Amino acid sequence: MIVSKFPSPTRIVREVWKPLTVLFVWDVIVTITYYVLPFDAPELPVTLFGTALALFLGFRSNSAYQRWWEGRGLWGLMINASRNLARAACNFMPDPEAADFKRRIVRRQIAYVNALRCQLRRLPPDEEVIRLLPQHEADLALGRTNVANGILDGTGRRIAEARKRGWLDTIQESRMESVLIDIANAQGGMERLKNTPLPSQYRFLPVLFTHLFCLLLPIGLVETLQFATPLGSTIAGLMFLAVLTIGDDLVDPFANDVHDLPLNAMCRTIEIDLLQAIGEEAPPPVQPDKHGVLW
Repeated sequence: MIVSKFPSPTRIVREVWKPLTVLFVWDVIVTITYYVLPFDAPELPVTLFGTALALFLGFRSNSAYQRWWEGRGLWGLMINASRNLARAACNFMPDPEAADFKRRIVRRQIAYVNALRCQLRRLPPDEEVIRLLPQHEADLALGRTNVANGILDGTGRRIAEARKRGWLDTIQESRMESVLIDIANAQGGMERLKNTPLPSQYRFLPVLFTHLFCLLLPIGLVETLQFATPLGSTIAGLMFLAVLTIGDDLVDPFANDVHDLPLNAMCRTIEIDLLQAIGEEAPPPVQPDKHGVLW
């Protein structure tokens, strides 16, 4: 996620120079053609087309932003639920004999959120997952199709084991299980967003209509702008292309891209809070890189 106060001119140019160049060349061709072979082109159809397209693109961008914001809300729930799990483990099991048991539950939750991060980004589990689990537990989880859910299932078994050992009563076990349910529900919501793209009409038609509008725009403006048509038409077309790109950038909040949610930073926030809850040294927070991007 880009967190710098001001946009990077280099990044902007890198993202728009190709369509902008093609659009400018087309505008120049239309302008030259108009002076070589004059033609009459009514402005009203292009105006109506542009108005309808603006509404269409605005609705699509709002839908994409709602998906992005829902993903952020679900990760906010995940952060809170992880803190609740660690707090319950520490407060419900004060027995010194359960110290190592609490530590394992906390470390499993840190491994879980990192495994979920990798799954949502379509990446294999990295060392942040494996280093926090004993080898046999890591192998068991990695053998599952859904690695994160495998780790969460293991946490549930550890809580049940704590009750059998007398470290938890049935009410405390139920409370901790309800936290695991909140975690599983948040994961399910994230997987729903990841695995359910926008309908094909939302993905195909805006692209088609936007490019068609950019082709028609200089034809409708050349009589009015004349030699200024390449400049005016390119700027107007750029605005529509920018709105189209915004929707593409936000539609998948969990992709490994500069515009997506900073899953690394949020997982590190969970790790810091949970390790400090059990009195262990925690790593520093993730900082934005030199380009102002928080991953």
